[in-house]
Amino acid sequence: MDNNTAAKNKITLGILAHVDAGKTTLAEALLYSCGIVKTPGRVDKGNAYLDTFELEKKRGITIFSKQAVFEHDNVVYTLLDTPGHADFASEAERTLSVLDYAVLVISGTDGVQSHTVTLFNLLEEYKVPVIVFVNKMDIAERSEQSLIDELTDRTGHAFGNFSTRSDEDIASLSEALMEEYLSTGKMSDDTLKKEVKGRHIIPVFFGSALKLTGVEQFLFRLSSLTIPFMGDPAAPVTARVIKITHEPDGARLTHLKILSGTLSVRDMINGEKVDRIRLYSGGSFKTTESAGPGTVAAICGLSSTYAGEMIGAGEKSADIVPRLLPAMSYSLILPEGTDIHKVFQDLKNLAEELPETGFEYVEETNEIKAGIMGSIQTEILKSLILERLGLDVSFGPGNIIYRETVTAVSEGVGHFEPLRHYAEAHVKIEPNERGRGIEIFSDVSTDELEINFQRLIMTHLAERRHKGVLTGSELTDVKLTVVGGRSHPKHTEGGDFRQATYRAVRQGLMYNTSVLLEPYYDFMLEIPAAQLGRAMNDITRLKGTVKTHSLTQEHAVIYGRAPVSTMHEYAFEVTAYTRGEGKLSLSPGGYDVCHNADEVIAEKAYDPASDLRNTPDSVFCAHGSGFVVPWNEVYNYMHVPLKTSQKSTANGNAVLLGALGPDAGASQSEPNTTSSGSSRSYTGSALDGELAEIFNRTYGGGTSKKSGNLFSPLPEVRHEAQREHVEIKPRDSVPEYLLVDGYNIIFAWDDLNDLAKTNLDGARHRLMDILSNYRGFKDITLILVFDAYKVKGGVEKIEEYHNIHVVYTKE
Repeated sequence: MDNNTAAKNKITLGILAHVDAGKTTLAEALLYSCGIVKTPGRVDKGNAYLDTFELEKKRGITIFSKQAVFEHDNVVYTLLDTPGHADFASEAERTLSVLDYAVLVISGTDGVQSHTVTLFNLLEEYKVPVIVFVNKMDIAERSEQSLIDELTDRTGHAFGNFSTRSDEDIASLSEALMEEYLSTGKMSDDTLKKEVKGRHIIPVFFGSALKLTGVEQFLFRLSSLTIPFMGDPAAPVTARVIKITHEPDGARLTHLKILSGTLSVRDMINGEKVDRIRLYSGGSFKTTESAGPGTVAAICGLSSTYAGEMIGAGEKSADIVPRLLPAMSYSLILPEGTDIHKVFQDLKNLAEELPETGFEYVEETNEIKAGIMGSIQTEILKSLILERLGLDVSFGPGNIIYRETVTAVSEGVGHFEPLRHYAEAHVKIEPNERGRGIEIFSDVSTDELEINFQRLIMTHLAERRHKGVLTGSELTDVKLTVVGGRSHPKHTEGGDFRQATYRAVRQGLMYNTSVLLEPYYDFMLEIPAAQLGRAMNDITRLKGTVKTHSLTQEHAVIYGRAPVSTMHEYAFEVTAYTRGEGKLSLSPGGYDVCHNADEVIAEKAYDPASDLRNTPDSVFCAHGSGFVVPWNEVYNYMHVPLKTSQKSTANGNAVLLGALGPDAGASQSEPNTTSSGSSRSYTGSALDGELAEIFNRTYGGGTSKKSGNLFSPLPEVRHEAQREHVEIKPRDSVPEYLLVDGYNIIFAWDDLNDLAKTNLDGARHRLMDILSNYRGFKDITLILVFDAYKVKGGVEKIEEYHNIHVVYTKE
């Protein structure tokens, strides 16, 4: 790059579309109009300037985003061409965080597709200004105005026809433009640029990229509608990573956009040296010694970067959380005799390039799973694995990828203190906006926890896919905030805070209220008008919702949203009942509440307390050795007081909601609180004492002795800095208790009695479920007792079942 080019105005321009809209054809036409190519390439002929991979040429579709650089009207444009097929929407999304403007291409013959709306809404989330090019107008039967109206109806935004309409018509779409037009009789470029930049008005151009109609008009108006990227070349370097690729020789490339500063060869990024800087255009590149703000470059020499990462920003919360995620998970079926562990390692490069696949080795079933958006991506992934690894793989049946989130606020505590180790982490867990993923923050004084340990906890929060506690599905749409913790000057070692952090998240989830999420499709269903009633009934049956629909004498178009689990095979039904005249277009619609959560949870039968790889329990130290403290007793043993207050939820777990004294956790449903904020230790549970007292009044004394019975406290925990012992104070008000004799109820209830004759354990659990539901709407403490005086060798034990206490007496 010469100095003259480096100093020019720069704009990163993305080009997006639904499949077959002519997006790559428009990119070729723009490059031809600027003299970059002598003849516009064709996707169907495999000679497009930007479709450089053999697989793309063979399939005639864009799979990976590419860039081309062209100059027009003293502006250097970096054009990022993205895939149009919904199966590769994640690849398209990766470019959005670096775009200054986006060209959204729409087919004049197809109109506004469901994927078009998905892309438009995504651009709005990323705050990218949009310019629309309606393509294929040479063969379209619809008028320009009808397409403008459809755009407005589907998105709710103001679109201006910049191909034929007058300044007055365009000014009427914006208050700022109209005010200027009425006072001066014209619109200034500066005001127009600001209105486009702020997405108050969206310019629309009409033409035919294949016939080069309207392309030059669009190109010449581009500079009058856009504001070049502004960045300080003298500032510290910040950059956004777009994607990772690998060269055939194994070289790893980090594609990024420089937002500020000047990046030079031999500079250090995340402790690694920049070896080379490449500037790509199509399939070729040139090297440069440095690159300034607004430049999209590929960097050699970096091994730990990842798509969406913000380099130089200081906070990982600035990283991009993708919105479009795979809905289905498939098992890779490998050739017989293949070393599955080696294959999993060999997939590392491909996983970096396609992070949405989320390749995962499942030890329990000894299989590799991949997240896939659709059938076309399955074929492409199969081809890529054959090309890269020489393995002819196939895929098993697809399974829905569920996720979990929370609806309340809790503070999780993780403590890891085996002998000569020490770390405690406190993490507040709270709901986040749908689709925001996991965002990580810190809100704790450095006087309380050193900044390096705060950052360490945040790193451990970010490095893992945390599992939910309903089904073990991946956690999403939550805010994780470091609110407390403690280290030890001698005993805190590497890995201690990792253990404490993981346990804190799990323990906090156990106390929160979790919700199961499932993936949804946004759909557009085009059918003969006579089939409208059938289609509406089908959508209801498939648990979908209709957002809007249009009806003519011959055709009906329905726009809506439905779960992937019910909708992913509906296209076959549409083809059948419309005799091939119907068309179903599906686009990723993000995650929302699962329509059959109870059924899925029951089928998964996940027990979070038994998941030893993701344990919510903590490890404390007493008398020179470590011992495990169950998650629901950790609050009694923690070394740092909670920062968040606690109340009971509908499922009986304690949710933390404001400032809380250190006695929290003594009871799940009714925590004791005190006003003191100093660190304390506890020698027992107030709830256990109350249970013992009630139990003794009912069944007689002798069961609450302190040695070896179910009400005995765990060993007293002590740290080297002896903590103050706090006496648990009685509550001001007397709570209400209900004591239930389990076997008497079972044998007196016909249904339960019949069940007990074949499965006594099943009858017990059925009664536990009934009483748990009853407890959900009664503000009482419910104790279910199974008297085992005739059970040979039976021992006393107590357990928590959802929101009730279950007691088994001894022989």
